[in-house]
Amino acid sequence: MNTLIGTYDCKVDAKGRLMLPSGIKKQMDPILDAGFVLRRSVFQPCLELYPMQEWTLLMEKMNKLNRFKKKNNDFIRRFSAGARIVDVDKNGRLLIPKDLIVFADISKDIVISPAINIIEIWDKTKYEQAIDDATGDFAELAEEVMGQNDDEDGIS
Repeated sequence: MNTLIGTYDCKVDAKGRLMLPSGIKKQMDPILDAGFVLRRSVFQPCLELYPMQEWTLLMEKMNKLNRFKKKNNDFIRRFSAGARIVDVDKNGRLLIPKDLIVFADISKDIVISPAINIIEIWDKTKYEQAIDDATGDFAELAEEVMGQNDDEDGIS
């Protein structure tokens, strides 16, 4: 799957259904029927929506972890906690399970923000706060992460 582009303001109804914006649906059209995995983010108070193909690749990597090491077992358990298979219905809606809504403190207004090959689903207030919090040190972070010339592409 290619990268996803675009940040969208959306709403969740009282039942936890999210209508996917048409811009995202168009980009994801070839993979909509395969389904998705929705899980808690490791680093942020948001949810991560993995296309099934991306989830399968990630699980193949995780399956190589030695389960006889306690830290690996602990990681696998915590990483997969709350993960759910979800589908987009014929109306283009995605049902967010109640426990994941509680985890991400999602209210009615949300933001869908692609993170390369997955989608983050945020409560709008928490998203804006996370972006504001990262503004001050973003230039330094960008230099540290992307400013190295040690990869094959020579991207700098």
